[in-house]
Amino acid sequence: MGDREAAARIAAEVGDLGLPEGGVALAHSSLRSLGPVPGGAETVIAGLRQALGPEGTLLLPALSYETVHAQNPVFDVLRTPSCVGWIPEFFRTMPGVQRSICPTHSVCGIGPLAPRLLGQHHLDDTPCGPHSPWRRLPEVDGYLLFVGCGLGPNTSMHAIEEVAQAPYLFGGTVRYTIMHPDGHRSSLACRRHNFRYYAHRYQRIAEIHRGDWIRVGQVLEATVHLVRASSLWDQAYEAQRRDPYFFVTPVRDSLP
Repeated sequence: MGDREAAARIAAEVGDLGLPEGGVALAHSSLRSLGPVPGGAETVIAGLRQALGPEGTLLLPALSYETVHAQNPVFDVLRTPSCVGWIPEFFRTMPGVQRSICPTHSVCGIGPLAPRLLGQHHLDDTPCGPHSPWRRLPEVDGYLLFVGCGLGPNTSMHAIEEVAQAPYLFGGTVRYTIMHPDGHRSSLACRRHNFRYYAHRYQRIAEIHRGDWIRVGQVLEATVHLVRASSLWDQAYEAQRRDPYFFVTPVRDSLP
């Protein structure tokens, strides 16, 4: 199986799962989970774009919280690497890909709706605020796609926690220096998320699932979950409102 055949198979299998052509998908991913892929990350991205078609928009996280923090408060939009896997990092460097301006929780995207979803992230003073793609994905009836990584790495849950004002969520405010693609610099004050005493349990969205908004299938060797963002927001926000600690568990060794 060559690169084109692998991309076509990925596109077909993602389409069979229910991802609509012309839609919007934000993909969390594990390249290793797919097994041997000719062309690696490039082929995976080609397959996802093929599934969405020319009118579709593909988003991938470009989180950089591991390297951009209070001790190193500099975010270079073009050069700061992502810390969430090889597929997002490869995507970040591709021609035509746009990156939202957020020091720790940026998103990269390509497609007709990318400017609308990414272009105002810098207006927020929290990582997943009202102008962020994390918050705007339900507005365009977008989907979350989890490729071989389970339901745990779900950054959209941070946006839900922000709206619900989860008591464990925020740490202090950091003033960052933003290095823009055109060379100019700006300053941005943003609150950091703080999970020092709690671990995520976002896979628990499967426990509150009612309806068919979580679909499970196979793409190459990976188990893949397709989640409708608007339904996730409706049901996960309600669960968070009923129990503010539903989606976390204490890390007992580090409790104060």
